[in-house]
Amino acid sequence: MSLSDDVRRGCAAIAAQARFVTIDLDALDALAPGPAPELDPERHYLDGSPQDVATYIVVLDTINFGSGWFPTLTKRVSADGSPVSGYFTVAWALADRFRAHGPWTNAQLRAMSTEEVATVLGQPTDHELMALYAQALRALGAFLGDRHPLDVVAHAGSSAVALAALLADGMAMFHDAGFFKRAQITPSDLELAGVARFGDLDRLTIFADNLVPHVLRCEGVLVYDERLAAHIDAGRVLPMGPQEREIRACALHACAVLAQRRGLTERDIDNALWARGQTPAYKARPRHRCRCVYY
Repeated sequence: MSLSDDVRRGCAAIAAQARFVTIDLDALDALAPGPAPELDPERHYLDGSPQDVATYIVVLDTINFGSGWFPTLTKRVSADGSPVSGYFTVAWALADRFRAHGPWTNAQLRAMSTEEVATVLGQPTDHELMALYAQALRALGAFLGDRHPLDVVAHAGSSAVALAALLADGMAMFHDAGFFKRAQITPSDLELAGVARFGDLDRLTIFADNLVPHVLRCEGVLVYDERLAAHIDAGRVLPMGPQEREIRACALHACAVLAQRRGLTERDIDNALWARGQTPAYKARPRHRCRCVYY
């Protein structure tokens, strides 16, 4: 079986035996995911050459983690004066760096320092995420070697699932066993950016993080047991372990069931629910926060 099939099967098994999270199938049937979003052309770097945009996407997804720390980031501010999310703080700052200086070379990635990452992202150098981001980028440079990211796409035979497997096997911080969130989202983002085409995007699962489960919880699809709900609602960090895995697995399984019932792809459902989670109504309610390098 493929990486995505293994994830789907494993999450279904976790959901079937879950003790802390249940799926309300009636609420699931009533859920309307909404339209799939596009990448924001201001907060993402989409205006360069296909090669440079592909590098930006892969670099961004290499550091597309840290949601457990996002409340502690210095947030960028939009034109109306409101702070943007942690994800967009990182994506936008990285986009500005690419617009001003172009992409890092693979050698520069291999030599990436905490100080450079912090400067680019507008964060203090002693923030824990900056060292983790630098480590992830050095690993990306080592993984790429002399290759361009589009060379890796070609090596994967333009298969999204094969590319995800290459990323998961090639870099420890992409090896999110059981979910492979960032390994799977990378080919999805490359296609959204218009710089790669894959014939099997419909085989990807959702990109299991903390936002899609949060939206599903707000919509009544995921129901947490009383103690877990109280822990999350109090804004306390949730450690990696059975509860956190059940949240992600039940969200992934619920979206797989919804995709089958509606004739949609799990990827499109994920994109739509993630975009919905950016709106104020969902941001007003605490979501689970787990400090790890996977999402």
